[in-house]
Amino acid sequence: MAQSTFLNPVARASGRDAPGVNKTAALILVCLAQLMVVIDVSIVNVALPSMQTALHFSPQNLQWVVNAYTLVFAGFLLLGGRAADLLGRRALLIGGLLLFTAGSLACGLALSSGMLIGARAVQGLGGAIISPAALSILTVTFPEGQERNRALGVWGAVAGGGIALGVILGGILSQGPGWRWVFFVNLPIGLLAALAAPRLLAESRDEDRSRSYDVLGALTVTAGLVLLVYAMVNTNQYGWGSVQTIGELIGSAVLLLAFVTIEARFASHPLMPLRIFRSRTLSGANVVALLVGLTLFAVFFFLTLYMQQVLHFTPIQAGFAYVPFTVGIIIASGLGAVLVGRFGVKWLLMAGLVVMSAGLFLLTRLPDHGSYLTDILPAFIVTSLGAGMVFLPMTNAAVSGADADDAGLASALLNTSQQVGGAVGLALLSTIATSLTTSVLASSPHSGLPHALVAGFTRGFGVAAVFALAAAIVAMLTISRDVGRVDAVPDADYEILSAELASA
Repeated sequence: MAQSTFLNPVARASGRDAPGVNKTAALILVCLAQLMVVIDVSIVNVALPSMQTALHFSPQNLQWVVNAYTLVFAGFLLLGGRAADLLGRRALLIGGLLLFTAGSLACGLALSSGMLIGARAVQGLGGAIISPAALSILTVTFPEGQERNRALGVWGAVAGGGIALGVILGGILSQGPGWRWVFFVNLPIGLLAALAAPRLLAESRDEDRSRSYDVLGALTVTAGLVLLVYAMVNTNQYGWGSVQTIGELIGSAVLLLAFVTIEARFASHPLMPLRIFRSRTLSGANVVALLVGLTLFAVFFFLTLYMQQVLHFTPIQAGFAYVPFTVGIIIASGLGAVLVGRFGVKWLLMAGLVVMSAGLFLLTRLPDHGSYLTDILPAFIVTSLGAGMVFLPMTNAAVSGADADDAGLASALLNTSQQVGGAVGLALLSTIATSLTTSVLASSPHSGLPHALVAGFTRGFGVAAVFALAAAIVAMLTISRDVGRVDAVPDADYEILSAELASA
């Protein structure tokens, strides 16, 4: 087994010797930073009604508490990832943590709806810096093989379980000390991580420090992604066929096409070197991440509404309902960290996506007067085990095809794929669900709103299940079977690895 300190991975990335760093401490720190960002995606949802009452949000503006964060986060991920490669991953991580913490403080102290929306945008920018910097630090710290598989197993548990944990904390805090604490809870975490980073992490950056900055590429890709996500999050208000939505989608496509042209023909030192897509595994993994984001974001949204609007759960009850989901993801991620060395990421990823799809198909059978134990819990268990099996191999495949110098870019691409997929999925599946709900109410007004809502939700779950199967097909066709495999590893080593994972 590997020792607890490292020199070579960061030394290769930075071009100089790195001080000895405790890998376990480094892993805990970057996962803590990522957990803060992931939780913030879902912790706000349960507290939205309280925010609306306290700050006098209109129904139209309330969505921007979520959308302002999503918009800036997705739009600036690529820029944040490349900046980490060029300026130093540890330095960018610390800067992102401080910015995210400052935004959280401003959110908690907000006295008006406009102040809260602006502070959420600051949080999104901090998150766009933290996520790629944290994952790229992990990839340059842990070499491919057993060490990276183990580290990504922990990362996958954090990434998957954090969303469910956010819903749980959101229910507890909003119904307990109040909605402002869904933001204040970030303050000790962010400050602790920022203060510990210089002691626990070594600096690493792209060896080529002579390169100039691709300003035009940065402007076009950031504007293109922001406009794309903006169009997606506004489809509930304006519709897919509106002049505004179509115009925004066309504008986004033009900007992104211009970005690709700049990177391919004009940029001497491109923000996103297109050579990174020569890796079929990396490209395929990002398509899978897009489809997974498209699937899971909307599923959490629908399930939370089903429990609160149909089953009449309180925010705390809805939050704690996700505990088995979180546990399932953690268990499956730990098991995946052990299995991926023997079987590689390809088959584990395919299996996880098929299992996840089966869980989503179970959700299509939710009744109007459902029971948590008989209707929701079995689907939760199956879906969470599948999702837990997905995150580790998907992340491993997405970063395996990139050089150490491009670690931040590869990490940012993965996060961008998931976030854009989430924005598209929530808009698309919400439109599908709302359309059927409206149709049922129009044709059978006496059936009641809960019946119409359930009809829409179950249609959304069915479409999500199909997307998960499509992701499995993409993985089968694109992912290399050798990625993640550790040949001829003695069984004793796997027992040691399992024991370490359990203790972690």
